[in-house]
Amino acid sequence: MRKSIHRAEYMLLVELVREIRLASGVTQEELSRKLGRPQSFVSDVERGTRRLDVLELRDLCGHLGQPFVEFVAEYERRLQ
Repeated sequence: MRKSIHRAEYMLLVELVREIRLASGVTQEELSRKLGRPQSFVSDVERGTRRLDVLELRDLCGHLGQPFVEFVAEYERRLQ
């Protein structure tokens, strides 16, 4: 089984993360500050080189004003 960061489904996930960040008007630097992480963390996530766990994804959604359940529902919708 391939690592999840190499799967098309993961690339869709990070595309959606980037999309909601841009739609919320938050820069990578602003988001990284809110998360208490370096800017490179957000960059790595959006490039698909760093895997997110569910807690990190939930935090990220929260700081972008995106309800986690709605994010997951949109992700599932796009997978179909």
